[in-house]
Amino acid sequence: MEIVKNVRRRGRTRISAKNQITIPVAALRRAGLKPGDELRVEAAGAGRIVLTRVEEALGGYAGRLTGVYPKGSLKKLRREWR
Repeated sequence: MEIVKNVRRRGRTRISAKNQITIPVAALRRAGLKPGDELRVEAAGAGRIVLTRVEEALGGYAGRLTGVYPKGSLKKLRREWR
């Protein structure tokens, strides 16, 4: 894990009374995150929180059900719904 240095207060932030934090822009840029991104938040041990862009988290499941349904069966189901 890369620690962003030379940022205001050396990449540190403080948790507000409303449990909010401000993430330094340099850290966001290096992580490829931008305003509007949806993030999954997970505790990763004492004093450590991991943020993961939701698209990346779901991308690991893409294609996992390939071959579960016989060819053409989903098209048949869709026609029945109409």
